[in-house]
Amino acid sequence: MPFARISLHRGKSAEYLQALSQGLHDALVESFEVPMADRFQVIHQHEVGELIFDPNYLGGPRSHDFVLIAITAGRPRDIETKQRFYRNLVERLGRAPGIDSEDVMVVITTTAADEWSFGGGRGN
Repeated sequence: MPFARISLHRGKSAEYLQALSQGLHDALVESFEVPMADRFQVIHQHEVGELIFDPNYLGGPRSHDFVLIAITAGRPRDIETKQRFYRNLVERLGRAPGIDSEDVMVVITTTAADEWSFGGGRGN
């Protein structure tokens, strides 16, 4: 059950945000072994100066369209699965909403099942 936080600069259209959300979800389903109905995302939009990143660190150049995706996942995935997901994600986001692959950064953190409550005060 991944939970994704998507951070980007403010000013994108609702259609852009929907395409970003959908592209991430489709890549998670297709390449990260996530069920179709398992979708939990928050989009954080930041003013200039509130999303700080190095334009050239281990890649780049990065532009004002930079997107940081922080995924909290329940169980770990193997390296091949993560690499497949990264490639699928940037391909999808390149098509719609048109984000350059160098502008997509992903951080995956895993947690134990007992660190999640899906509602009602129940642990997993």
